[in-house]
Amino acid sequence: MENETNEWEVNPHLYCQDNEGNFVLKKDGTPKKKTGKQQPTTEQAIKAARAAVSRKQKNIAKLEQKLNNAKTSYKKQKETIQKLDKTVEGPIVESELDNLPKSIREDLKDRKVLFHANEGPQTNFLASGEKDVLYGGAAGGGKSFAMIVDPLRNCHKKAHRALILRRSMPELREMIDKSRELYPQAFPGAKFREVEKLWNFPSGAKVEFGFLERDADVYRYQGQAYSWIGFDEITHLPTEFAWNYLASRLRTTDPTIQTYLRCTANPGGVGAHWVKQRYIQPSEQNKSFLGMDGLTRKFIPARLADNPYLANDGVYEQMLKSLPPIQRRQLLEGNWEVAEGAAFVEFDPLQHVVTPYQLPMHWERTKAVDYGYAAESCCLWGTVDANDGTLIIYRELYRKGLTGEELGVIIRDMELEDPMAVSGVLDTAAWARTGTTGPTVGEALIKAGHKLRPADKNRVQGKIQIHEFLKIKESGRAKLQIFNTCPNLIRELQSIPLSKTNPEDVDTHASDHAYDALRYMIMGRPRMISTYDRMRGLKRDIHQPSDSTFGY
Repeated sequence: MENETNEWEVNPHLYCQDNEGNFVLKKDGTPKKKTGKQQPTTEQAIKAARAAVSRKQKNIAKLEQKLNNAKTSYKKQKETIQKLDKTVEGPIVESELDNLPKSIREDLKDRKVLFHANEGPQTNFLASGEKDVLYGGAAGGGKSFAMIVDPLRNCHKKAHRALILRRSMPELREMIDKSRELYPQAFPGAKFREVEKLWNFPSGAKVEFGFLERDADVYRYQGQAYSWIGFDEITHLPTEFAWNYLASRLRTTDPTIQTYLRCTANPGGVGAHWVKQRYIQPSEQNKSFLGMDGLTRKFIPARLADNPYLANDGVYEQMLKSLPPIQRRQLLEGNWEVAEGAAFVEFDPLQHVVTPYQLPMHWERTKAVDYGYAAESCCLWGTVDANDGTLIIYRELYRKGLTGEELGVIIRDMELEDPMAVSGVLDTAAWARTGTTGPTVGEALIKAGHKLRPADKNRVQGKIQIHEFLKIKESGRAKLQIFNTCPNLIRELQSIPLSKTNPEDVDTHASDHAYDALRYMIMGRPRMISTYDRMRGLKRDIHQPSDSTFGY
């Protein structure tokens, strides 16, 4: 039929066509219909294109990361192989062997790994980037061995020079013996010079061993430069002076070497207070902080459980448990709040420390001075309660670097609050002449108007009298009370240890300036006095000449 119209001629857009407009035919010769799927809009097409680009960018980033990882792995493997070939110096640790291909690791499995840090604090100590780090706490945590290993980090560099210190030579000997076991294996060719206590490494690096029995021993290192300084058992140092001085020796000419201060300690010892104040009190443990001197610091606590070589069999732990309570808490628990061998175990801040209150004007005041220039000068002011004889320490001066004239002025200014002139006692050493023709410190204080007589310095009797004043009376009040505005006296009475050579005395290497001033005051027999007697004494002072025997 000539007039019959085919559907594909009426609606050709419903059928598939080629580029020339011809219909795409099926096998039976009829045109092939298009599917029902519609062409995407322009907005949909752009969105799809962006998604495709994003996927490709992510794939590229993954490939770049994979490439960087491969480069890092290649670098580590190359450095380790160079060490194995002895073309690069430095010790090989177990973690470096893990970077090698399996076939090489299997070939090296019989070789000895010299040192593998225990997981936890020992690893953290060796990896710390802070300038000044304390690794301290319980005994047996692996602190001393870490102190021996840490200086090796730069012993393949010529400019590296390390200094390892202990308080005494016998203590140092143990560390030297440990280094003899490790250093020649880590660096073949390393030689130890017994007289100088010095290791020389093939690179030219040096590790020196030294000891500091007295603070003045630090001057042996004057003019020296070290890139690493470590002190094992730093609480054996009575003051912070030596450690601060050694920090001034920390420097290097090699910009690739980072300089470090490292120390270890168990709680207790003559220097426990300043170590605690420097490292433990300012911040949380294992957290970096900035010290007042601008150095970054960190305290890493040690526990026996961190050292599986000692902790697993329980023998060493059982030995620590058998110690007296204070030592057990310090060495087993790593507790820094208890004082080892404290001379005054009866001192109780709850009983002996009080909040300042207004003192009656008619109570006679007294003072005691322990003088020092390089060390602190301490002046304590006290009064005796006229009602029950309680000695009350109400003011404290604690400062170093003062001449006699400067000390006299400061004491005078601090006594402006007192109702009358305050007489007292002064360390007899302040009157000693040391080759100079000028006035002594005692004479300078007398010239400034202070009424002072030589103190009774009997150490044993003075300590016994402090024990007596620390007793609690039947009324429940202590014979000695200290205002909480006297922190140094409180600190020293809490922490000053007994002498290791004389159990009847305190350790004279510990911080004891406020303790000495208190001892002088008590041995000076402070007295109760009534208003009437005080006025009579004042009248006598006005009308009678000064007694040159006591420096009045």
